Amino acid sequence: MGCVVVADRASPRLSLFANRSFVLFYLGQTCSYVGDGLRLIAIPLLVYKLTGSAQSLGFTYALELLPFSLFSVLGGSFGDRLDRRRLMIGCDAVRFLVLAAFAVAYVTHALTIGMLYGGIALIAVCAAIFLGGQSSTIPYLLGRDNTTKAMAALIAAEQISMTIVPPIGGALFALVGPLPALAINAATYGLSQLSLAATDGFGPDQPGRLPSLREIWYDVRLGFTFVFGDKALLAVTLCSSCFNFFGFMAGAVFIPFLKREFAASDATVGWTLGIGAIGMALGSYVAGRVPANWPFGRMMSIAYILDALFFVPAVFTHRLDVLIPFVTLANACVAFEIATLVGWRMRIAPEEQVGRISGVARMISVGTTVPGAILGGHLADAFGARLPIAVSTAGYLAIALVYPFIGVLRRERR
Repeated sequence: MGCVVVADRASPRLSLFANRSFVLFYLGQTCSYVGDGLRLIAIPLLVYKLTGSAQSLGFTYALELLPFSLFSVLGGSFGDRLDRRRLMIGCDAVRFLVLAAFAVAYVTHALTIGMLYGGIALIAVCAAIFLGGQSSTIPYLLGRDNTTKAMAALIAAEQISMTIVPPIGGALFALVGPLPALAINAATYGLSQLSLAATDGFGPDQPGRLPSLREIWYDVRLGFTFVFGDKALLAVTLCSSCFNFFGFMAGAVFIPFLKREFAASDATVGWTLGIGAIGMALGSYVAGRVPANWPFGRMMSIAYILDALFFVPAVFTHRLDVLIPFVTLANACVAFEIATLVGWRMRIAPEEQVGRISGVARMISVGTTVPGAILGGHLADAFGARLPIAVSTAGYLAIALVYPFIGVLRRERR
């Protein structure tokens, strides 16, 4: 394994899939994405069916996003210090147990909104810690020059799954309810554990023990010091937090928007999300083909402006055949932005601190999704689902138009 890693890290032109450990990780994640695709349509539909409230969906997303944001710094600390393979296996084991418990509770008619909320929050904590391990693993295995390609490959696999799975999930939910989605998602986390267990390891070279509270605090301070000390990274992170606030204002109400404004069935919601995911797959594909030396700031400026403009028709149209193509194009920009930004962040961070720095950046940028999701749900219930879509689009467009004029971002070329 050591020889393979050295070869991969030395040559950015070598295929990502020449690395056995990355291949196994990639296959396990692809399985997880299939299950996640089913869960991500089944649980919102279930919550909406039980409550009929967009506000409840907003709280559902908030309960997923807030723990993910807060525990990102802990995941970064763990990812830089602990055996990452064992760390990620442990996270997948907990997620398996939560989804299995959901399935059993549903079969026995014991599943409640409170159980869903608690389980969703626990899944989010595990996702944050898992991602901390992943953030440190990718540059360790593949080298900095391949980070964007690796993220693009992972996002593409996720979105190809999201293209195929939501239409199936929507149809299954309409026919038999959420049980198949919950059971399959649990099974895919089991398969992910097997793929991780089969690897030779994801580093670090000398894994440490579980950090103390003092060491975790040191790691968090180190991450904050780096983020606030790098002007470009700080500007990108703060802009991302603004984009995420407005983005999740629309994202949290998208299912009620489809149901209330377009009279969409559960199956139609699945098809709409599936087609939209095609754009995410295409955007990640493009991001993986962009040379690492292209000007980061200019690429992101163009992507954000296009993203905002493509979503404008959603505010006005009453036809799904108009809405879906523009949402798909906007999704392509989103995937390009995510893959490019995360790859750039891994590339500029010192390798031994990637997890901690990424964790702090995620905490800051993702934290604003919580008020965005809650506000979007409130506006949808009080004034109709189209209003938060309009406010979200206007806010996103305003920030996108300001972005190119931020000097430190315009000049960023790392």
